[in-house]
Amino acid sequence: MAPVIETERLLLRPPLIEDFERWAEMMADADAARFIGGVLPKPVAWRVVAQVRGAWALTGISMFSVIEKARNTWIGRVGPWQPYAWPGPEVGWALHRDAWGNGYALEAAVATMDYAFDTLGWPEVVHCINPENLRSQALARRLGSAIQRQAKMPPPLDQEMIDVWGQTRDEWRRNREAASRDR
Repeated sequence: MAPVIETERLLLRPPLIEDFERWAEMMADADAARFIGGVLPKPVAWRVVAQVRGAWALTGISMFSVIEKARNTWIGRVGPWQPYAWPGPEVGWALHRDAWGNGYALEAAVATMDYAFDTLGWPEVVHCINPENLRSQALARRLGSAIQRQAKMPPPLDQEMIDVWGQTRDEWRRNREAASRDR
């Protein structure tokens, strides 16, 4: 059974095929896709959705599809992620452009940080952030994370150096209240 997390405004659940059109829109938007592998043609975006869904079956963890409850609309993907050779156990995020600026990324990230620490038992969480991605850096700071090191992403993203932001479970316990208040 894959988990479902509900927040005040959001429903987080594993991806479904009906998420594909909006996911493909996000991946076709140069600004939205810039720091998550770049623009993808629709057939490749389909494979990414299948990959994220398949990771749930293979490993029991993967990104959640984020559904805005008020519109019952897919607005992005957020959550725990740790593919082979990844820089660490990550909580990552990417939202469709029409969801930017509403605090949804923070709301979903707080819920999935809780899930990563409390349910998965992770001792730490990282966020792999391109040094030019100021929006994600701001979100990481709001979560209480800090830069730990630089790393190279695994292939096929190995042309990219990223800053590895993160925090431990104990740091999250101290930072969570402030992050939740920021919403």
